[in-house]
Amino acid sequence: MSRNLLIMGAAGRDFHVFNCCYRDNPEFKVVAFTATQIPHIQDRLYPAELAGFLYPEGIPIHPETDLDTLLEAGDIDEVVFAYSDVSLAYVDARRGRVETHGVAFSTFDVDATMLSSSKPVIAVTAIRTGCGKSQTSRRITHILRELGRKTVAIRHPMPYGDLERQAVQRFADYEDLDRHDCTIEEREEYEPHLSNDVIVYAGTDYAAILAQAEKEADVIVWDGGNNDTPFYRPDLWIAIADPHRAGQELEYFPGTQNFARADLIIINKAGSADLHDIETIEANARRVNPAARVIRRDSRLDIPHPEQIRGKRVLAIEDGPTTTHGGMAFGAAVLAARENGAAELVDPRPWAVGEIAETYRQYPDTGPLLPAMGYGDTQIRDLETTINATDCDLVLVATPIDLTRLVDIDRPHMRIRYYMPPGDGTITEAVKRILD
Repeated sequence: MSRNLLIMGAAGRDFHVFNCCYRDNPEFKVVAFTATQIPHIQDRLYPAELAGFLYPEGIPIHPETDLDTLLEAGDIDEVVFAYSDVSLAYVDARRGRVETHGVAFSTFDVDATMLSSSKPVIAVTAIRTGCGKSQTSRRITHILRELGRKTVAIRHPMPYGDLERQAVQRFADYEDLDRHDCTIEEREEYEPHLSNDVIVYAGTDYAAILAQAEKEADVIVWDGGNNDTPFYRPDLWIAIADPHRAGQELEYFPGTQNFARADLIIINKAGSADLHDIETIEANARRVNPAARVIRRDSRLDIPHPEQIRGKRVLAIEDGPTTTHGGMAFGAAVLAARENGAAELVDPRPWAVGEIAETYRQYPDTGPLLPAMGYGDTQIRDLETTINATDCDLVLVATPIDLTRLVDIDRPHMRIRYYMPPGDGTITEAVKRILD
């Protein structure tokens, strides 16, 4: 008899776990997925075309709020937890909730869900959302270009739309972003690579994605999402740690795996951090991953006109996931405002409408900044309305994409970005080592 499973997820890692471990496996029957963290991803199906011959009707996706009801039905033997950037205490609470129903609970198998590639793989991961994976990935692709290697970036999944159509997605230019109806969150991850002339793959079926990407790449760069572990077995595993959240490298799932197993740990944002916090991460690395090389790096702010910030009442727009479930109280826009003499950081919450107002209710600890949420057309329009209603002198936009491609900002605005400067040969040496 097959063992009935439920997979708890957030539209990404959960599907990869299913594809790697349970698709076409008659020893298991996945009864359902649950979905959380991301709006508008529940109450749909994982389609039969992706689920395989054992699931001719597909697999239902329920909101995680239905978990107890699903368990009370009595036909589930085990729950597999398969999403990221949550505290270990959060995972334990879900474990207790599941086991109360007499159902077994497990977390996904990291090794069983890392596919092997015929090409060298460099994985860029983190201990939390918002540590600086994006600028690190871009720096890696610059290094590979200088070494004469053609690089393809494969991005952690964000399949928020038609899952079958999104099985394998290839992005070579900005028109591809429009063609695939990408959300703000997707564009934030893909567009910076495209601006560096790096092709990006993403989607739902990561075995099929890898097979296609290997045809045009000398090296695969895995650009991780949240603090998730790599989907491909890395030849060079990089973990980014954040000294502004020192200690969380031991406290958040599954970033603890990245921290414990990485070949290279980069303590990013070192230039703006307290020395004690940097040393805390270094001590933790010596204890749990003594074989790793640990280096300090900095993410620098690119501010086109810093003199225009002084004395202004500023609305700071930051990366959405970093400042919501990532728990960061500030980002590049807030730092740029503080460091350049802004008169005030304007709190946009009194002007928030629709789904943006709901985001603040869901994440009440978000400070005086605006998370750039845009998981659908309605949320994008609510974001635009909130920006233009907020009483401010200047809007600082610190999203990885040019937000004005998607929303009209009717007041003075400036784009702020992080970048990782060259200058430390350690990363280049680590890259060269796997290519020799």
